[in-house]
Amino acid sequence: MNALTRTAYLQQEHLASITRRHFLQRCTTGLGAMWLAEQSLHAAATGHAALPRRDPTRPLEPRPPHFPAKAKHVIYLHMAGSPSQLELFEHKPQLTQLDHQFCPPSFLEGKRFAFIRGTPRMLGSVHPFHQESKTGQWISNQLPQFERVLDKVCVIRSMNTDQFNHAPAQFLMQTGSPLIGSASTGAWVTYGLGTENQNLPGFIVLLSGGRMVDAGKSVWSAGFLPGVYQGVQCRSDGDPVLYLANPAGIDRQLRGSVISAIEQLNRQTHEELGDPETLARTAQYELAFRMQANATDSFDLKQEPSAVHEAYGTELGKESFANNCLLARRLVERGVRHVQLYDWGWDSHGAAASEDLRDGFVKKCRSIDRPIAALLTDLEERGLLNETLVVWGGEFGRTPMAENRGGVDKRVYGRDHNPQAFTIWMAGAGVKRGHSFGQTDEFGYAVVEDPVQPQDLHATMLHLLGLDHTKLTFPVAGGLQQRLSNVTKQAVVIKKVLA
Repeated sequence: MNALTRTAYLQQEHLASITRRHFLQRCTTGLGAMWLAEQSLHAAATGHAALPRRDPTRPLEPRPPHFPAKAKHVIYLHMAGSPSQLELFEHKPQLTQLDHQFCPPSFLEGKRFAFIRGTPRMLGSVHPFHQESKTGQWISNQLPQFERVLDKVCVIRSMNTDQFNHAPAQFLMQTGSPLIGSASTGAWVTYGLGTENQNLPGFIVLLSGGRMVDAGKSVWSAGFLPGVYQGVQCRSDGDPVLYLANPAGIDRQLRGSVISAIEQLNRQTHEELGDPETLARTAQYELAFRMQANATDSFDLKQEPSAVHEAYGTELGKESFANNCLLARRLVERGVRHVQLYDWGWDSHGAAASEDLRDGFVKKCRSIDRPIAALLTDLEERGLLNETLVVWGGEFGRTPMAENRGGVDKRVYGRDHNPQAFTIWMAGAGVKRGHSFGQTDEFGYAVVEDPVQPQDLHATMLHLLGLDHTKLTFPVAGGLQQRLSNVTKQAVVIKKVLA
């Protein structure tokens, strides 16, 4: 390439660069404005309300609900692996009468199971039931402390799903879709309402049980929503968030200067490209900086009096479900919008002692019984239960047949996955107290009255928060208005469980 040709080439590249920069910076004031304009046209054409204006520099600022709300906060207790409703809430005397008899063929025809093969035997409830005195509801003897607060709870016995494996079922319960990539309940709630405390994340995740949930961290992701709305995983021991403390030789003033410099660079980038995610990234840096002074205090369980630790059964310095329940109360008390607890270890197949309904299952019940009773009592005594929605449950139910993995009966007792029927409960703001909703057949195998699917639960949760599930939407894949309650299925608010 001679000098003349090279000069012409460089001039051409310079002009192309100017053209690209002009397009990104000035074409209808940037790509972001073009996108907003397109969405406004799409909203007008489809009848959807235009997206509400948001300050991109303050993505988590509090936002008004669609209508007056009963709940301001959510604490969702997910029992990963799915506890057996037949050992906790579903008293089925007729199932007990069939204990160890071979399963009727009608129970197996056209059904899919994770591990059952051949013809299994029926399995009656392993633990005895009795009627709770105040509500008259039947409950297992495995939850003696929870029984004391059963009059604060609405038990929904008619949940069902179309997913029978853990990860897809967890995704469905937590994001409204069985596929990876959708936004979680906590992300939707903070997207819709923001959060009251700007010094803490709006959506916090706490883990217990010693292992990650089957669906992994994507189960609390923001999915297609802006990344600032995803859950922030925190710990109940040590620094609540890894790398929250300044490294050696870096003080708070220097860290603040770094954040300020990053903010200037991000604002310059935003002016050039118009990408709203750039400003959201800046907001995340600033939140992390503010968390250094606030998160440690919020997660310091040592501040609680001994009577509170006794009530919850906490173990300072350890990761536990009890610690996380107490942290959940402290977080909603400080204005955090959505707190998600995942407790692993409820997959009672009977493949080992840890999965035996007479062994590992009993230990899991003991680990949650006292903390949950203390949480509901504590919230009510502090005036927080009337503004906090508490949800408990797994991702599906368990079969009335004993699991016979490989077609072989076992010495330990376990049950396979059952998507046709399972139990959850709700308590707190706007929910009926001491109430039971829905019904399963005489074996607890399938729902026979008032079926509730995950999208109905999500619609009801949003309703209690003052959000219309059909209007809380986000455009995805060329403008499709996605929502938590699933655009492909009809969702209804479960009005019969509302106070």
